[in-house]
Amino acid sequence: MASSMVTSSQSPTPPRPNLAFRRLRGQRSPAEFAAAVRRAAREIGESVSCDARYVGRVEAGEIRCPNYAYERVFLHMFPGRTLSDLGFASRASVRGRRGRPTTETPGTYEPYDTQDTQDPDETYDDYEESDVLRRAFMTGGGATVAAASLGPLGLALDAKAAGRPVRRAGTGEAGALEEAVRRIRLLDDRHGADGLYQRAAAPLRAAYALLDAGATRQTTADRLHSGAGELAISVGWLAHDSGRFDDARSHYAEALATARFTGDDALEAHAFCNTAFLARDAGRPREAVRAAQAAQRVARPLRSARLMSLLALREAGGWAGLADRTGCEQALVRAQTYFERGLSDTDPEWMSFYGEAELEGLEAQCWSTLGDWRRAARHARRAADLQDPHFTRNIALYTAELADDLARGGHPDEGAAAGLRVLELLGEVQSSRIQTMLAATARVLLPHRRASGVSAFLERHASTRRTA
Repeated sequence: MASSMVTSSQSPTPPRPNLAFRRLRGQRSPAEFAAAVRRAAREIGESVSCDARYVGRVEAGEIRCPNYAYERVFLHMFPGRTLSDLGFASRASVRGRRGRPTTETPGTYEPYDTQDTQDPDETYDDYEESDVLRRAFMTGGGATVAAASLGPLGLALDAKAAGRPVRRAGTGEAGALEEAVRRIRLLDDRHGADGLYQRAAAPLRAAYALLDAGATRQTTADRLHSGAGELAISVGWLAHDSGRFDDARSHYAEALATARFTGDDALEAHAFCNTAFLARDAGRPREAVRAAQAAQRVARPLRSARLMSLLALREAGGWAGLADRTGCEQALVRAQTYFERGLSDTDPEWMSFYGEAELEGLEAQCWSTLGDWRRAARHARRAADLQDPHFTRNIALYTAELADDLARGGHPDEGAAAGLRVLELLGEVQSSRIQTMLAATARVLLPHRRASGVSAFLERHASTRRTA
């Protein structure tokens, strides 16, 4: 991290933790509190990119006084309080030092403190882009903060941000890119997409900077193209799962273009697979069917039965959205038939999430879409029971599906109990998809609020929404 400029007569002093600000955060995680700051900013027409890192720096005392935008937001959030009440020093006491403009968005500034020597409305950022990249996968919530060093990827983005030529990539850069994809998938499996999406954009930019620079060997270039495409899909999935459908569509299209540019059938099948899933969630079921069928055509030469099984499930989801029960059932039978052929060495690495639990979960979604709540609940329950405990996000997803199916199928008490289990997991999982499902379940259960189990769920759900 860049250190602040001091004169020779000055000696840096260790920061004093801001305990007052920490108390105001209360039981919310840094990521949850940062989300509340961003919402408050929108309420008053401000724009701040507050994240868990910023909250941590404030609480550690590294930010002695916020800039003017943050000041307005904080005073809006805590009416009647002054900056001093929030644990900050006066603006006058922190003047005399100047940071650097941010490199994230040309022409804009995202200041973490006001250390201005000229116009007090002119504010600056004091962190380095390389530090942002090294922390690209940090996530808050109840989960342990996780970070991944991206090594050569960080160097690529540092060079591009500084306007220097990016050197041609070698095996080290290709390996770092492949590891970045694995890290994102691992953290998404455990914690959900919401805390990861913005941070994952930095390594994606670095990946395409490496592609632009070229590679030392053709084999390395092929690895870079494949890795960049897979990273685009991973970032697209984070956007998808956090409700940013337009962003997801753009990332998937980027991956598809990369696949076709290099003739990479495996990458093309993966891009079509995710496009089909997105189309279903976005209310375009016919597009979901077409994309899933295109994926199956591309994937057949790859000889992966598990991949063909998943793609048949994507097609089934589209048919369910079209209310075509026959088409859905036929696709489900194909999915089960392919799945029973077992694993093989030709299965793509990214399919590590796809096991019996996911098969059951996706089938549950199909029956739910068709309005067969009893059958949907049976498959959702099996999915939650079968899921590996390390896949916290999927356990929460399947249990949320179960809660909704039970609630709609005339079992409000059981639905509420399942909903409470999901709420227990939300300290570890950040997924807009799951939160949206729970909100829908709460609306279904509202007419049954006098039942003790239902009232407990509704109260807990309302409380969680207020503190999110």
